Amino acid sequence: MRILVFNAGSSSLKFGFFDGDDHLFKGSFDRFREDGCDYAFVGPDCEPERGHAPHSDLAASIEAVPDVLAAHDLTQIDAVGHRFVHGGTEFTGPALIDEAMIARIEAQTPLAPLHNPAMLDAMRLARRVWPDLPQVAVFDTSFHLTNPARATTYAVPAEWRDAGLRRFGFHGTSHKYVAHRAAEALGQPLAALRMISVHLGNGASACAVQYGASVDTSMGMTPLEGLVMGTRSGDIDPGAFGFLQRQLGLDIPQIEQALYSESGLKALTGSSDMRDVEKRAAEGDAEAQLAINLYAYRARKYIGAYAAAMGGVDAVVFTGGIGENSASMRRRICDGLEFLGLMLDEDRNRAPDLSDRAAPQLQAQGSRVAVIVTETAEQLMIARELRQLIGRAAAPPRPISIPIAVSGRHVHLSTATVEALFGPGYRLTEEAPLRQPGNWVARERITLEGPKGRLPHVAILGPLRDRTQIEVSRTDSFALGIDAPVRDSGQLENTPRVRLIGPHGEVESAGLIVAARHIHTNPADAAAMGLEDGELVDIEVHGAGGRGLVFGRTLVRVAPGAATEMHIDTDEANAAGIVGVAEGELAPQIRAVPR
Repeated sequence: MRILVFNAGSSSLKFGFFDGDDHLFKGSFDRFREDGCDYAFVGPDCEPERGHAPHSDLAASIEAVPDVLAAHDLTQIDAVGHRFVHGGTEFTGPALIDEAMIARIEAQTPLAPLHNPAMLDAMRLARRVWPDLPQVAVFDTSFHLTNPARATTYAVPAEWRDAGLRRFGFHGTSHKYVAHRAAEALGQPLAALRMISVHLGNGASACAVQYGASVDTSMGMTPLEGLVMGTRSGDIDPGAFGFLQRQLGLDIPQIEQALYSESGLKALTGSSDMRDVEKRAAEGDAEAQLAINLYAYRARKYIGAYAAAMGGVDAVVFTGGIGENSASMRRRICDGLEFLGLMLDEDRNRAPDLSDRAAPQLQAQGSRVAVIVTETAEQLMIARELRQLIGRAAAPPRPISIPIAVSGRHVHLSTATVEALFGPGYRLTEEAPLRQPGNWVARERITLEGPKGRLPHVAILGPLRDRTQIEVSRTDSFALGIDAPVRDSGQLENTPRVRLIGPHGEVESAGLIVAARHIHTNPADAAAMGLEDGELVDIEVHGAGGRGLVFGRTLVRVAPGAATEMHIDTDEANAAGIVGVAEGELAPQIRAVPR
């Protein structure tokens, strides 16, 4: 599939042309003004071109794209993709565009008034130029909608939160791409890794990617929060607004404009370009030296925080213009992280080869944490997501009712734990089979004990496993007094310990989790519903008395012989008003691609 991807701003247009994963052409029109704009074109078989074009605005530049592509023998286009900064909480994945979808995107404009309007204009113009082509929107915020509430909630009045004040995060398309690329470079599944993606450019952000999902990111309600950037401040005390109003007489629009456009490296040094700042620092400029130290310190602090949040880190991945090109900045950020087991190899770091989307490893021999640098490829990621969405649209799924199973607190035990609780050589008694073939509930029960309290009569499910896993609800975790993380089954690294008490003895065991809601299904049912293993979908469930709920981002697990069934915990069942038998179905949704 040959795809044209647009990234539009108020004063620039970037575009790329893809055939599959092959990036055949990239171009930009920049700095629109009355007498035209600057252009830059790069193709695989031609020298880079730069010059002046007569296009004075976004509309004229988009209308010029077909002629630019034709001049480079790129005439067939199958679909058009558009980058959008903000999709709010509604858009969990790419969206196929029609008039109704445009209205839904417009409703997100208050969340990104500086970015989304230009992108909407570009979409409308592109639909006019290519009226018969499918067009798809991909949102920077979608990747971060897996962040838990504790990472997205501001401790502010309920009225503010009800109005939509929360953390969203940005650069999601970049963070998603580099996480996948780094996993490929390491030769490990993304679902087995804890990564920190550090995107350093004129805009900068860090993202904690735990087992394939974003769990925290440095940008918040707006792209102002977090790291120091080219012209943006990063973290600042919100009390500064009142102080600046009282002391300098500035109003909110003036302060906002300064934080977006006159802060960051530009405020500290007069230049937003890290290359200029590093050059001046090397010449002894004290302001430039402070800016570099501040920039690196803020990034290093976030890496340490995210390593703590995930209970460890397997890889730190640098990307973005500064992350890719500044060996000295990577060095400054990594210095001091030896306590995490991260050791940088200076020779590898000095001149990594990033050609052909390479992702070289920069860590020293013996480092417990991989350090990777790779070019970001946001346009490529948009093209990939577009292809997957178009492919699904070509084969609409058949509706299938999905039985809902409510899982009360239970444990999966190892042989060693069974013997510690019930005695040497003990064999559990199978009391009743479960819906999933080969699974059963035992007659025996145990007690869980935490620092705050006990949970008695906890069910044991078989067969036995290599590692003990304890599954509770969020409410149960508060009753125990232990912060149990939300995890997919089997993801037990760095999980908290809890005491298990049986009739013969007791044992302290790690493996306490709140199980992420998921759907078990088999290949035939998955194909009928248009689902893939690892995909995240929305499921609409109707409970008693007309109550119901859409459970977002539900993990699909496809395995031969599995019975199609959705598993939720008691807290989720109570929220949906589920009593007894219940069924769900795929909700009309913006689909998230497999992670």
